[in-house]
Amino acid sequence: MNITAIIPARFASVRFPGKALAVIDGKPMIQHVYERTLRASLVDVAMVATDDERIFRAVKAFGGDCVMTRACHETGTDRLAEVAASLSSDIIVNVQGDEPLIEPEMIDQAIRPLVEDPTLRMSTLKCRITSLDDFLSPNVVKVVTDSEGNALYFSRSPLPFFRDTQKDLKDEFFTSGELLCFKHVGLYVYRRDFLIKFAATPPSFLETSEKLEQLRAIENGVCIRVVETNYESIGVDTPEDLAKARERFTRLASKRPLQSQELYA
Repeated sequence: MNITAIIPARFASVRFPGKALAVIDGKPMIQHVYERTLRASLVDVAMVATDDERIFRAVKAFGGDCVMTRACHETGTDRLAEVAASLSSDIIVNVQGDEPLIEPEMIDQAIRPLVEDPTLRMSTLKCRITSLDDFLSPNVVKVVTDSEGNALYFSRSPLPFFRDTQKDLKDEFFTSGELLCFKHVGLYVYRRDFLIKFAATPPSFLETSEKLEQLRAIENGVCIRVVETNYESIGVDTPEDLAKARERFTRLASKRPLQSQELYA
């Protein structure tokens, strides 16, 4: 079974243009993502997919594999599918290009369900919500699953909605584990043939309502296996996020152990 990880990266990010090339600890962010992806034990090949010559040159400069794609893609999944169509890989992994601190084991955790169960076509990750702010934030995507770990729904709204106690929720309810609510981690694994068909399927009602592509799969009856992970990366969407990532790298470089409250700061 051949497994290829593709890292979609574009320069024209709305909130943070050029973030893929932002320097962290002496390297462009895309290089950190690429190198960490290659450290995943189940990944055979890693490559960057971009429509920008600057990113292409940067990846080639550090010895990475990079392919140019069309510039018309509206989503990273569309870019992924274009590249996947030219590959013979059995499984395609979508690793976000703005996750410079992604743990290689997270990638392996997301891949294993498709390796172990040939009936599955798609998988992803979730981690526990530990604050009320995250639970209420529309920028944090929530997910609920069935007893087998298959996704029931993803939403930007609080999920589930605690009808009798919603107004009384506090941080400690989440940190204590009294309420086991989960946020979605945007790492996806697909069977190659399914990915190509999925990208060709028109956007669905729920997808366009919530602005969440994975809902297109659910609306079309596709089972998405969601694996819980204890890891949580830092997604760089803004210059403020970049500052946090740089600070984390500085701490790691100094080998100073992170305090528990700093791990997901």
